[in-house]
Amino acid sequence: MDRIRSGDLPADLAFVLSNNSKSGAMAKAEAFGTHAYHVSAFTEGSEEKAALRMAEIIRASAIDLLVLAGYMKLVPAPVHALLPNRILNIHPALLPAFGGAGFYGSKVHEAVIARGCQFTGVTIHMVNEAYDEGQIILQRVVPVPAGSSAEAVAAGVLKREHEWYWQVVRAFAIGEVKPTESHEPGRAVDLGGFLDRFAATT
Repeated sequence: MDRIRSGDLPADLAFVLSNNSKSGAMAKAEAFGTHAYHVSAFTEGSEEKAALRMAEIIRASAIDLLVLAGYMKLVPAPVHALLPNRILNIHPALLPAFGGAGFYGSKVHEAVIARGCQFTGVTIHMVNEAYDEGQIILQRVVPVPAGSSAEAVAAGVLKREHEWYWQVVRAFAIGEVKPTESHEPGRAVDLGGFLDRFAATT
């Protein structure tokens, strides 16, 4: 939202959807003038009905890309059916390390500290039917200074997420990264010259 407002990101934000009614993103979306939807098994009566409601919102909005930010559940099949190779996610570690079911939020950073890692990072990747197994679009390393707490690592990673995620969204918006029709997880998108351009400008 901030990058759209500043003119850095040439995209339209169709809606924000969360399964948490108290999510800060919901309030920010409303302040931005964007539709904010609370959809969960609680609001719809079951996980199956929640999935259908999500698909209904996406179909009505005719979006080109679904951008996840802190969504910790598997994206349901009806959504994948509408947006094949068009769902993007960010993970606070260098996948495949510290990825998969159970690795989210603070649990990732706690595991990094417990392993004694000197480096962690950010992975921006496409989403498929399995946790954290879609095509990797961009990975960048974040140092873990000796004696760091999980909270300090989280703060360092989040700072980098804010610097890098919008740039990948921009690459989709301007057609630099293009979804394919492939069913192979590693060929979900054509990266074009994105990685070379990104490396030259960061």
